[in-house]
Amino acid sequence: MGEQNIIELQSEKTADRLKEITDRLEQGVTELFESERYKEYLRVMARFHNYSFNNTLLIAMQCPGATRLAGFQTWKKFGRYVKKGEKGIKVIAPTPYKKIIEKDGKEQEVLVPRYKVVSTYDLSQTEGKPLPTIATPLMGSMDTFNDIYAALEQVSPVPIAFEDISGSAYGYYSPSEKRIAIREGLSEQQTLKTLVHEISHAKLHDVDLSKPKDERPDIDKRTMECQAESVAFTVCQHFGLDTSDYSFGYVAGWSSGKELKELRSSLEVIRNTAADIIDSVDGYLHELRQQHEAEEEIIGPALAM
Repeated sequence: MGEQNIIELQSEKTADRLKEITDRLEQGVTELFESERYKEYLRVMARFHNYSFNNTLLIAMQCPGATRLAGFQTWKKFGRYVKKGEKGIKVIAPTPYKKIIEKDGKEQEVLVPRYKVVSTYDLSQTEGKPLPTIATPLMGSMDTFNDIYAALEQVSPVPIAFEDISGSAYGYYSPSEKRIAIREGLSEQQTLKTLVHEISHAKLHDVDLSKPKDERPDIDKRTMECQAESVAFTVCQHFGLDTSDYSFGYVAGWSSGKELKELRSSLEVIRNTAADIIDSVDGYLHELRQQHEAEEEIIGPALAM
């Protein structure tokens, strides 16, 4: 874990303070883009496929904790091999074919769309040469962990459970089951950061699977992940937890380029969602402090008797 870098906020107003934090996030991610570590990461990650929204839902239903998927042969190119007995995660892959048709008395070649089901495998289903990483796991503890976790439980729109998650993710939000799962055994810092990330998904990216596709939110996976992690960074900074080591790399990894299109187009959504979570958690913590003070007032005289 790197040195803590809690931002010294100058503003008094909540909106201005949140802008200071998100400005720091943008600056940190931009600086990371220039590093050699990111360039090596990009060289490898560019070879992974970016899945459509429908395939993302398919993957989530089969392996909610999946983070990085590729086919059997692609993993071999990375020096990694699918573990014996692992079952493939099914996705829909385009396999267009060429067809000769006659139009206006002339033969023309057209591309006809076609799709087939193919098997992919998550990083956790493979072993071998490590992949480069730019997001360093958070390893520390927090004195206020229990109170903030209890507050986040109240804030969350869906139930939260700790699980032995299949896949390599630290947590996930299930839109079909309307619940959040957090990997067992994480550090207190990583647990809180991951929980805010998944609460953000539940608040911003919930999907009614009973609706037709054209009536569902039109938002891509990159934007969803950048939004959720940016909210997590902002909320955690407010409560004294610096997640720069993890969040800068995570946002950079999901961004489509140095222009930070996904982050910059979402700043209002990020700040509003962070403000909503912060206000709710602060309110719960205030009630908790009042409760502790009232208990101390009762216990104090009793001990003096």
